[in-house]
Amino acid sequence: MCGLGRLLLLLLLTPLWLQVSSLPQPDTPEGKATTAGLILSALERATVFLEERLPDFNLDGIVGFQVLQVQLRGVHKVWAGEPQLQLLNLRVGRLAQKLLTLLHRSTSYLKLSDPTYLQEFQPIIQPGFWKLPHSWTRTNASMVYPTFETEDAFSENHSDHCLVQLLGTGMDGSQPCRLPDFCRTLMTRTGCSGYSLSHQLIYFLFARMIGCTKGPFQQNQHYMDLFCANMMNLNQRVEVARYPYPTQDLFMENIMLCGFGGFVDFYKFPWLEAILRWQKQREGCFGKPAPEDNEFSKAAQHHQQFLTRVKRREKVFPGGCSAHNTAMAVGSLGGFLYALAERPPAHRKPLQSTPSPPSVF
Repeated sequence: MCGLGRLLLLLLLTPLWLQVSSLPQPDTPEGKATTAGLILSALERATVFLEERLPDFNLDGIVGFQVLQVQLRGVHKVWAGEPQLQLLNLRVGRLAQKLLTLLHRSTSYLKLSDPTYLQEFQPIIQPGFWKLPHSWTRTNASMVYPTFETEDAFSENHSDHCLVQLLGTGMDGSQPCRLPDFCRTLMTRTGCSGYSLSHQLIYFLFARMIGCTKGPFQQNQHYMDLFCANMMNLNQRVEVARYPYPTQDLFMENIMLCGFGGFVDFYKFPWLEAILRWQKQREGCFGKPAPEDNEFSKAAQHHQQFLTRVKRREKVFPGGCSAHNTAMAVGSLGGFLYALAERPPAHRKPLQSTPSPPSVF
């Protein structure tokens, strides 16, 4: 069975509330530029962190920056036609080019540190794998599970096995889009939460990226709708609990993945504000807060030891910096920037959505 442990179960029982954002709304050129500038500054600092520690970064950390590089290229293309944003767009272009160079260099380090893992997952850090959304939708509250399973049946090995079969990078020489019965059962299972839930979305998101269309992949959008509806529900519970640190990594992962899946309602101003606050200003990374900055609730402090994780491999640096946290942060912030550039008509089609704080648009 799947679950995030007692902390997330506690979050699932917490009522929702609204939070007012203090960031300027992007409905004026000045507001748009101010918000974009804040996001860009955070991304530039995080990229310096990556550059300084590139030989020690693992593949899962690199993925977030690969996602960011794609998002920046999308922003750069859109803003090329907006004269009032040319100074910001110059920064976007420089950062995208810098990341391209760093990502290319990272492969040589990964070949030395974890060659087998690189062979299995190299496609997801290759140019052309990640494809930006060009249409937008919203989550559907009616798809939220009435109950969540309380035990976790996903293991990292199970998840990796299914993803390798999907990508076609295993030693058996199989082709991409392979779906063994075990993986079909695991990846379409209902009632999961936490990292198990996000890995189910990763599976179908990867399937979309590589063009799998047969069998259950014909229902790709249905599963993405289902999983992101429940990931939205979980993120709202995290917000209610004032973002305890053990949930921040998952919170940002949900935004990055569902945002890349085209779910615009993950781009909320209060969530953007929260993520920007979590960056360590001196290091530029994201990770465990310093003791004086730690805002754990008493419940979170009591229950964090029970938090179970089916997250991918982690690399922790001095000062509490986390490669995975930083990767999820830049991937989610890059999504906010791309959504800001795209300005999707989020309110023109009144889709049913979860009750939540207002989105960026």
